[in-house]
Amino acid sequence: MDKLRAYLNSMTPDKQEEFARLCGTTIGYLRKAISTGQQLGESLCINIDRESAGGIRCEELARSVDWAYLRGTGSSVHATEAA
Repeated sequence: MDKLRAYLNSMTPDKQEEFARLCGTTIGYLRKAISTGQQLGESLCINIDRESAGGIRCEELARSVDWAYLRGTGSSVHATEAA
């Protein structure tokens, strides 16, 4: 979340609002989530990844999700455990 905080802080307030809107949320929600260490939902993580042009990766926002499997860049952690 530190990377998301730094990314937002690098923007003007208007750009922060626009970024949040494009991600499908509000800057208030993002700031609250950052300050409380809340895990963001998968769809919001994907939107942030997309709108930041990969600057903030899904993997950094929701570590419990097997993003490598979803991206097709690695084998599923769960499949490996089951083997």
